[in-house]
Amino acid sequence: MSSQEPSKLSGQFHSVKGTAVETIGDVTGLQSWSQSGKEEHVKGEGEYNAAQAKGYVEGVSDRATGYKDSVVGAVTGDKTQQVAGNAKNEKGQTQQEVNKPA
Repeated sequence: MSSQEPSKLSGQFHSVKGTAVETIGDVTGLQSWSQSGKEEHVKGEGEYNAAQAKGYVEGVSDRATGYKDSVVGAVTGDKTQQVAGNAKNEKGQTQQEVNKPA
């Protein structure tokens, strides 16, 4: 993983690349390639899982904030706030579904 934010795309790339390098190492008998590939695969899986968890938590936060805004909007009669809260709640729910652990 890099020092940047974890990325599902980058994690998948490194996982697949690591598996390919490991396979080449296994086929050619190059132990260093096999080991390097295994390590890159594990790092890629870790980055993917970290990005997935981050996305899920952001979804939880959006749902809670959206729900609060929706309720406040309904209680105060502010339809704009209520609609915006509902939209944020739905966005958060979608984010959670997309990042739900397998």
